[in-house]
Amino acid sequence: MKQFLLLTFAAIFGGAIALGGYNSFYNHNQHSLPINESTPKAEARQIRYVDRLSKSSPLTIDFRAAAKKATKAVVYINSIGSSAHGTSNNPMELFFGRSYNHPIQGSGSGVIFSSDGYIVTNNHVIDFADDIQVTLSDNRKFKAKLIGTDKNTDLAVLKIETNDLQPLEFASSDDAEIGEWTLAVGNPFDLISTVTAGIISAKGRSLKILPDKEAIESFIQTDAAVNPGNSGGALVDAEGRLLGINTAIATQTGAFQGYSFAIPIDLVKRIVNDIIKYGSYQRAFLGVSVYPLDSKAAEELNVDISQGVVVDYVERRSSAEFAGLNPKDIITKVDNKEIRDTPDLAEIIGRSKVGDVLHITINRNGEMMTLPVKMRSDSNN
Repeated sequence: MKQFLLLTFAAIFGGAIALGGYNSFYNHNQHSLPINESTPKAEARQIRYVDRLSKSSPLTIDFRAAAKKATKAVVYINSIGSSAHGTSNNPMELFFGRSYNHPIQGSGSGVIFSSDGYIVTNNHVIDFADDIQVTLSDNRKFKAKLIGTDKNTDLAVLKIETNDLQPLEFASSDDAEIGEWTLAVGNPFDLISTVTAGIISAKGRSLKILPDKEAIESFIQTDAAVNPGNSGGALVDAEGRLLGINTAIATQTGAFQGYSFAIPIDLVKRIVNDIIKYGSYQRAFLGVSVYPLDSKAAEELNVDISQGVVVDYVERRSSAEFAGLNPKDIITKVDNKEIRDTPDLAEIIGRSKVGDVLHITINRNGEMMTLPVKMRSDSNN
């Protein structure tokens, strides 16, 4: 009997030790066990750290409100004109030297500038037109009167007789940043009220598409799709504020190939307000010819700066001459705005008014100085 009890106790004691060892081993190695249906769902808890984007997330992009505002402020423009010397394939017409009027028709876009009927568009949308018709987003049609144009910025102002229009709030093109979302709104290929999206990919672009030497080109470049018919339409920011007037595309085919260009609204406002008030743009001139500073020019001028524009020539009796600007001066800032290239200078001078005093910072022989420049209309006044 004693022997039986000893064996039983030994079996129980040994089993307890074995069970304790197993539990200790299991608890120590639990994290390395393979996942199966009977394993606690540790992985399910871990994925809670990867949340889906909520509507309040700053990465959420929703252009619906901006598109709704912008489409109401963009109009369809139909222009009809004639060419007194149109081309012809008629051999009899060529033989007799006759000249016939040939009707020309084009279409484009415009943007409501004020509630009392002023509309801004591109000059090239209407420059041939004898008759201009504007169609609003609600399908109302108006005959438009041409108030004035400025070929050197490719802008034109129209007027229709109504007082219930809804213009867009203006953004600041100076404050707009590369990488910022934008919408292009217009009527490409007669597809009314088309909205496309893209980012600002550059600022201060000059394409040299305006032929006059006094042209002002300092475009906002975006990758929002713009095509023929978008000209004169709106470039708006993500809040639906007017950022620029769509004007051109970079293309080898005539259609969109990746980049489009808009006149910045800060320049547009300056020119359009003058056209409304005076019938034409009352432009101020600095009176210099300039070229961009590069490494070769910096070496020749013995300066250690890498951006700015170099004064090449100063016109007599110009704003620049009266202020004391000289050839080989390097303009680096105007009113504390950095001047990196010639379009920067052209835009800020173009936005100034006759009588304004601009503070132009220059590097002269390695020395920095700031000159007050009173803007004049041209070098002959």
